[in-house]
Amino acid sequence: MRLRVLIAVTHLLGAGHLTRAAALARAFALAGHKATLVSGGRPGPLGDCERAKFVQLPSVHIVGTDFKTLLNEAEEPVEEAHLAERRALLLDQLRITRPDVLITELFPFGRRVLADEFTALLHEARRMRPRPLILSSIRDILVAPTRQDRIREAHDRLARCYDAVLVHGDPQLIPLGASWPLDEETKSLLRYTGYVDEDPAPLDRHPRTGIVVSGGSSAASLPLYRAALEAARGISDRSWRILVGRGIGEADFRSLQTDAPAHATVERARTDFRALLARAEVSVSQAGYNTVVDVLRAGVRPVLVPFEAGNETEQRLRAETLKALDLAEIVSEADLSPERLIAAIAQALSRAPTGTPPVSLDGARGSVAITERLLRKTSALHRAIDWSRLDEALARAEDRGCPIGFWWRDDDAVAHTPKLDRLLNLADRYEVGIGLAAIPEAVQQSLADRLQGHETAYALVHGWSHANHAPLDEKKAEFGTHRPVATMEIEAADGLQKARACLGERLLPVFVPPWNRIAPELLPLLPGLGYQAVSTFRDRDRHRNVNDLVQINTHLDPIDWHGTRSVADSNALVAQLAGAVERRIDGAADPDEPIGLLTHHLVHDEPIWFFCEQMLDHLLRRKVRFLQIPRLFRNKSRIMVEL
Repeated sequence: MRLRVLIAVTHLLGAGHLTRAAALARAFALAGHKATLVSGGRPGPLGDCERAKFVQLPSVHIVGTDFKTLLNEAEEPVEEAHLAERRALLLDQLRITRPDVLITELFPFGRRVLADEFTALLHEARRMRPRPLILSSIRDILVAPTRQDRIREAHDRLARCYDAVLVHGDPQLIPLGASWPLDEETKSLLRYTGYVDEDPAPLDRHPRTGIVVSGGSSAASLPLYRAALEAARGISDRSWRILVGRGIGEADFRSLQTDAPAHATVERARTDFRALLARAEVSVSQAGYNTVVDVLRAGVRPVLVPFEAGNETEQRLRAETLKALDLAEIVSEADLSPERLIAAIAQALSRAPTGTPPVSLDGARGSVAITERLLRKTSALHRAIDWSRLDEALARAEDRGCPIGFWWRDDDAVAHTPKLDRLLNLADRYEVGIGLAAIPEAVQQSLADRLQGHETAYALVHGWSHANHAPLDEKKAEFGTHRPVATMEIEAADGLQKARACLGERLLPVFVPPWNRIAPELLPLLPGLGYQAVSTFRDRDRHRNVNDLVQINTHLDPIDWHGTRSVADSNALVAQLAGAVERRIDGAADPDEPIGLLTHHLVHDEPIWFFCEQMLDHLLRRKVRFLQIPRLFRNKSRIMVEL
């Protein structure tokens, strides 16, 4: 398969993010895919993109570690018009590319200052039919926010919008959890690719001589260059080559050249940097991602001076991990001096070269392979579902002028759990409302807290305690014909009262009997208890009615309850959906009753989750109407009831 891949990246300080994203674009292009790289940071040298398309947005950058103040090309704070132009051009590329895969570099783990831009991109991507596979691309180590709400915000965005996270590292060296707190749902999205090597070509081995100093592409490395020049005076028996990045202005660059001793060469960063490392005895550098990958690939003995300004912890953690494996020496930025640098270089020279460590450095090709596997799995599973009968039924409904509505109910909620997050995020992703049938006796405050501020999810009253009172030889029921009506009336009243006390305005007075079974004698009593509606399973019967009680039922449950307890046969499920549509067309069912989807999030396995997502995706591609929950149950007309 030939994929269309769109990668969006904005580097704000150094060029490491752009370099890594460009390496991914090249890897996709070399694998035969059509890759487009959209960059919103300062233009920088990328070399040959190997048939990948490169698009430059109006750029933004920062000075120092002030990540809140974005500057334009003229070094002025950006205005809204500048950001609006970026968003428009980015969305244009999405529409032009129509990608099979969308990759956002760092977001939503970082780039909060550009959240409007990235969320606009994600929103449009999620509306596309078919929707692209959406991936986040991150390095091995992140800088976690100090505020917990920002971490939760990132996790929520991941769960709502993303299919997986490409972690460009090796968990045997540094797992992501060492730098970023992970919940269970986020852990399930992680795919470790190995380290992304900008140039995986093998290096020629030469006799090693001299010391190479590098500092990346930002201005933050100027103190390192100055300390290195002084250290060179103390180690005069070896040649020094100091490679100065483009982030250092011309005046400072000339000053460094003037101050250099005779055995030290000061020049701009070179494209053959890795070849220089392969011939050097010692590398002195910061501990940025790309530099460390270069050092590990070249097998040179490193002295690392991790960048730590502005509470940055990424480089320090990477440097300390390598030192713990006896792969590097460290000089902290706060203690940087010529003397300390000399001591660290002497220590490095006393050890044998590191050689290539047992760390995966094939992350670019690994990313391509993982992406291809994810798409193959999705495509294969999707092809296994034959939607043709449903499509024919929906087309016939449209021809007959019979509008078909859908709604979604999920049963057995009691608390905020990772599976509840996944359910609500799936509903958010497809912008459909959902009614959560909550068990009153077991309901917890965490459920109320999770629903607060959630615009499209509402709780319903799921019986009392979800206890089965039916004899062993009969179908399960809590509010069936097996108990006194007066007892069930008290429990139904208590259920509404307790659920309302906990869930407040997020609760609708809708009675959902467990196992969808309810005694006929109890129905007329529900309005007097404060209930406005009831919801069970299968088409409601137009020949029975209860005054002042709305009934909206569900009609499709994807779980094979009496067999595997995983997803039922997909073709049989499609036939059930099509049958529900056909009954409304033919008048065998009430055409005014929407078709209800019934799920049970707490017992879903991956095949069930997949079917639910594919079903929502397919229905919305057919432009069916999903009805919002409060409006659905506020219909005060006389509605017939199915027992």
